[in-house]
Amino acid sequence: MTALQEGYIDYAGYKTYYKIVGELKDGMLPLVMLHGGPGSTHYYLEPYELMAQSYGRQLIFYDQIGCGHSSIPHQDDSFYSYELWEDELDVVREALGLGEIHLFGHSWGGMLAMMYTLRNDAGIKSLTVAASPANISTWLLEAKRLVGYLPQDMQDALWEAERTQHYDAPEAQAAYEEYYMRHVTGEYPPYSPCIQKSFDMTGECYMVMQGASEFVVTGKMRDFDVTADLPQLKVPTLLLSGTADEATPLVMKESFDRIPNCEWALISGGAHMGHVQYTKEYCEALENFLRKHE
Repeated sequence: MTALQEGYIDYAGYKTYYKIVGELKDGMLPLVMLHGGPGSTHYYLEPYELMAQSYGRQLIFYDQIGCGHSSIPHQDDSFYSYELWEDELDVVREALGLGEIHLFGHSWGGMLAMMYTLRNDAGIKSLTVAASPANISTWLLEAKRLVGYLPQDMQDALWEAERTQHYDAPEAQAAYEEYYMRHVTGEYPPYSPCIQKSFDMTGECYMVMQGASEFVVTGKMRDFDVTADLPQLKVPTLLLSGTADEATPLVMKESFDRIPNCEWALISGGAHMGHVQYTKEYCEALENFLRKHE
C-alpha cells in the first residue's frame, strides 16, 4: 500500500525515517509499529498494512535509529542503549503529533514497548506485545530446546558454528535455514521481499545489543528481564504469537501471568514472523483487540 506520508525526523544528531499508511479516521486511534532486532527495520512488518486496507486503521512505521532508512555512520558501542530508542519514540510522537495511540511492538520492538510503557504510559490506550520475551534467559533456554528437535547432524553443525563463530559453513547454513523456516521466517530462502529487505538493511546495533546469532546473546541485552515490573503495567495489553514461534508459549506465558488486564492471541501455524504467511489472521486478532480500547 502506498504511504500517505513519509519523511525524516531529527534525532540524536541524525535522522529517523518514518512512514504513515492509511488515513486517520474519527473514533480510530493510530497504531505505532515498533520493529524488532534491534536493527531489523520496518520492512518485515509491512504485511500489517492490510489493516489500513481492510479496517481503515492508520499505521505509523519508522526505522529505529541505526538501521534501514535511519542508518548512521559507525558508532562506538556506548551510543546504543535502551534509552536511545525509548527517547526516540518520544521524539517521533512529538514530531508527528501522536498524543493518543495504540502501541505495537514485535520481538525486540515488544521489549522496547514494555520498557517505554512502564516508564510513561501517557496517551497509550493499548499495548500489543508480539512474540517478545520478558526475560531473555527464558528465550535462550527455549531456543536451545527448539534446536533439539532438528536432525542431529543439523544440531551438531549449528552448535559447532556457535562455538567457532564460523557461520558460513554449508552445514551450518543449512541448519540455520531449517531453524528459521520452522520458527522464525516460516519459509525457506528465497525469503519474501519484506523479510529479505529487513535482513539486508539490518544495522550494526544488532551485534551490539544481541550478538552474532539467535542462540547466544553476547550484547547489551544479555541481562534483559522486566518480569518483576510487569504487574505495574496499567494499559490493556494484547500478547500476540504463533504456535511455531521461537517466542514459544512458555516465553509468552511469563508475561501473561504477570500483566494485569491482558489477553493472548495464539495464531495456529505462525512462526516468529507469522504475520507474513498468516497476515489475515494476525491482523484480525490485532484489530479486534484495538477496537475494544479506542
